[in-house]
Amino acid sequence: MLTALGVWPPGTKPQRLASLVEHHSDRARVAAVVAQAPADTRKLLKRRADPAYRPQAFVLFGSQPASEPGTRWALERGLLVQHRYGYGPARMPAEVALALRGPGWHPPFDPAPPVTPLVPVSPAEVDSEASAAAMAFAAHAASVLSVCATAPPARLKSGGVGARELARIGKAARCEETVVRLTLETAYEAGLMARDGDRVATTDAYDTWAESEPAERLPVLLHAWWTLGLTPSQARDNDNKVLPALAGTPSCAGCLQARQGLLTAASRLPAGQGAKNAAELGPLAHWSRPLAEVLPQDAMPFATVIREAELLGVLARGALSPIGAALSADSTEELAAACHHLLPAATATARFGSDLTAVVTGTPAARLVTLLDSVADRETSGTASLWRFSPASVRRAVDAGHRPDSIEADLGAVAAGPVPQLLSYLITDTARSHGRIRIASAACVIHGEEPALLTEIAAHRKLSRLGLRHLAPTVLVSRTPLEKTLAALRTEGYAPVAETADGTVRVERPRSPRATAPVPPPRRAVSRPSTPSRTTATPKQAELAALATRLAGAPLTHPAPDPCNDIPFATDTEETIAGYATQIPHADVRQLAHAVDSGTAVTIEYVATTGSRTIRTISGLDLDPPYLYAWCHLRGAERVFTLSRIHTVMPPA
Repeated sequence: MLTALGVWPPGTKPQRLASLVEHHSDRARVAAVVAQAPADTRKLLKRRADPAYRPQAFVLFGSQPASEPGTRWALERGLLVQHRYGYGPARMPAEVALALRGPGWHPPFDPAPPVTPLVPVSPAEVDSEASAAAMAFAAHAASVLSVCATAPPARLKSGGVGARELARIGKAARCEETVVRLTLETAYEAGLMARDGDRVATTDAYDTWAESEPAERLPVLLHAWWTLGLTPSQARDNDNKVLPALAGTPSCAGCLQARQGLLTAASRLPAGQGAKNAAELGPLAHWSRPLAEVLPQDAMPFATVIREAELLGVLARGALSPIGAALSADSTEELAAACHHLLPAATATARFGSDLTAVVTGTPAARLVTLLDSVADRETSGTASLWRFSPASVRRAVDAGHRPDSIEADLGAVAAGPVPQLLSYLITDTARSHGRIRIASAACVIHGEEPALLTEIAAHRKLSRLGLRHLAPTVLVSRTPLEKTLAALRTEGYAPVAETADGTVRVERPRSPRATAPVPPPRRAVSRPSTPSRTTATPKQAELAALATRLAGAPLTHPAPDPCNDIPFATDTEETIAGYATQIPHADVRQLAHAVDSGTAVTIEYVATTGSRTIRTISGLDLDPPYLYAWCHLRGAERVFTLSRIHTVMPPA
């Protein structure tokens, strides 16, 4: 680039980069270079320097955007920059854009803030809606972390929790993905979760957090959200690809600015007024914080941050809630007081219905959640949570070691009224049928007609390693496979026999090993006229001297010959291309290798993946087996060619 600009390049790469930046920072020098550009390039640079220009959002992997006329001239002089192999749109450096816009250009600025449509809203209405949102989020967060404590989410090899794990957690906790992402990020920031190998597990701090009241849980997550250096519920990147959660994203000051700007804009609304639509606060916040991060997934500025604030109860009815005011003031005491005011104490009782359900209004206490989760299946959670009893859920509790009388006693202790008789019948009937059938693990079975003999075998000290156990007077089970059990019994002097699958005695007839196929006769060496036959006779001294003379006079390197026609390769490039370009003869291989080594142009016949054949003239060849990177004169852009799809090589037209 410096050479094309007429600047003598310094020695090191950092010095060259500094020289290029210095050149482009000089408006007069940039203007002089652009004045010498072709007409297409001048039009292209003028359009790219326009502040209203927006580049292509994203490019599918493996594809390339169409190159505009005049792009190559600008790329050669650093007026536009692009990926080495031509992927992605060409972008204009900031120094060049400022130089082309002229000294009189300034970023647009509107001194008047945007008008936000307002509606009357009372403090009681704000508190009521903020309380409902905070209660729902506290319950959902407890459910999400409870699921993660039971089955820690697995991390991707590239880091973070992927979409599949997020969907699993959301389905188990019965909440949307936004709430799952928000909970995981804030809980990790608060120290309630930590990376544990290939999983993300809850910490000891989670146990203390889960046993506390909702008004004590929520401030922990709120403070983490307020100080978090990213937007927790961001699900898409600039290329519209799904982002994992807990991916270790570097801290972003623009995300903090977005939250601060949103709460600042909401705090400046007139008293007793709220935004008619909470999304209208986005432009107002963007006006006060123009450098704040605007996510590519947002249709309106700060739409994701506004959604998070509503879920947490920070914004309610388009106005700032007491929780939001406490966060803006950065006061821990005010935040704790606001949460205690808006969140009631955890509910320690449940109402049991005759339809085998249990309903808990508000946020259930940790002990109540543990009890109901162990004996029933949760169906809904939020402002009110519902559990449903079934034979399978009660059997799960009995399998865990709970007795039916203790289950009824524990449910009666947390019931707001009497436990329905139908629920008592369900517990009793399930416990009565529990354990009527037992299953034991066994590798093989030992049985016989003499109980005394089997008792002797079970008590034999040297056979204890087999793991024998009585099932009946004439039946033993062994945890050791049949062959090893058979050998152990025979070693101790017993004479057992093995049975087949149908119960008959297995006859053991040893077989001598035999080859699976006849050995082919030895191959005879085929002598070639040009190759002398090998001999085992000791060479004479004169022959050794002649051989030494031949070896000394031979060249230092002898390239391997082409396996097709025994013509030796002239260079390593020829040998490399011949190994991948299997569709072209040796003459074409030599011509293509010469173009790579000398940097000259060449014309090829190329077959694309679709089967279409095209004739391309390419130059600037860069060999990277099995690919060939080159400038395509037909497309006017960098292209990647697969060597195995080249069918003909010709001189350039």
